[in-house]
Amino acid sequence: MARYDVKTPGIIKEALNQREAENLSSMAALSKNGVRRIHEDNLETGYRQAFAVDVDRVLYSLAYTRYIDKTQVFYLIKNDHITHRVLHVQLVSKIARTIGRYLGLNEDLIEAIALGHDIGHTPFGHDGERFLSELCYANGIGYFLHNIQSIQFLEKVERKGKGWNLCLQTLDGILCHDGEIHNQALEPEVKKGFENLEKEISRKKVNPETTLVPMTLEGCVVRMADTISYIGRDLEDAIRLNLIKRSDLPKESVVHLGDTNGTIVYNLVTDIINNSFDQNYIAFSREVSEALRRQKAFNMEHIYLNPKIKNHWSTIKSLFTILFERYLEDIENENRASVIFTGFLEDMSNIYTGNHTNVEIVRDFIAGMTDQYFLRQCPENIRPKPFDW
Repeated sequence: MARYDVKTPGIIKEALNQREAENLSSMAALSKNGVRRIHEDNLETGYRQAFAVDVDRVLYSLAYTRYIDKTQVFYLIKNDHITHRVLHVQLVSKIARTIGRYLGLNEDLIEAIALGHDIGHTPFGHDGERFLSELCYANGIGYFLHNIQSIQFLEKVERKGKGWNLCLQTLDGILCHDGEIHNQALEPEVKKGFENLEKEISRKKVNPETTLVPMTLEGCVVRMADTISYIGRDLEDAIRLNLIKRSDLPKESVVHLGDTNGTIVYNLVTDIINNSFDQNYIAFSREVSEALRRQKAFNMEHIYLNPKIKNHWSTIKSLFTILFERYLEDIENENRASVIFTGFLEDMSNIYTGNHTNVEIVRDFIAGMTDQYFLRQCPENIRPKPFDW
């Protein structure tokens, strides 16, 4: 194995770039082509490649740390084996890197997108996202979507408003990860710049149904892996909580996918590899895609919309409104004893405060909360308590 003098990092990076050029697919995103908004001299002279730097920056972000107590699907349930957001993004990363390795894609870019894709999620999962979206829209700043908020945190909130200056390819993959949308195949829209990123964000805020497609095959892989990672895992959690039985699964899906998370993941990953190898797109076969579509519909009806898991739905919605209105009033009245000042705006750079309205600041503060931090801010007499299932 070649050894390099650590005093010559440029030679190391050149060798790593050469290895990518020789070993990755011709359709892979090469690290040397990673582009940032702001040029950083130290990154040019160092030995780390562009997308590997992005992985580290996501991992070291405060928003990543808060994944540990963010709902995936089930909230306020006393069960240590139910999936939380932090595990979900790790599963997405592992599944996507497995696919990427067989297809000859850039695993660093895949990991950066996967670990960062849900960083903008609110407390209490998609329910919290809907509650906050209603408040944002009513207050004139457009709809709230967690993929847009992920970009917001990584570019404009982290590091006291300076952001992490991530590569366009990473940010694009995070923005376009829509794992809830069902696609049999995804072909990347390769010709994008930062101006496209801004336009897509603006369009999505106005119309959440706007379809976005990643600019890289790596981004397409993460989007497919997002679905693969949660579809079977959510089933296992629901079975563990006695919401459904394994025998309830639609037989048309079980034939092609299996009835356990392990077999579902294996079959979906294998199908993608077989149908995407040496292609300029990422795809499932028609049969497997249809089986997956049926399984997603089953999950929606029997898990995500199941009234049994919505015991605290109305209370949580009311609490979102209470906190939103309280913090907005605190900013407008300059109540510097408020936690939005002491816990969020303190030492925030003028770059952030000068470019965000009061409503946007409240949005960012609430979106960044963990489930438990959110509850600690709420009036104790109406604060819901976790319960045994």
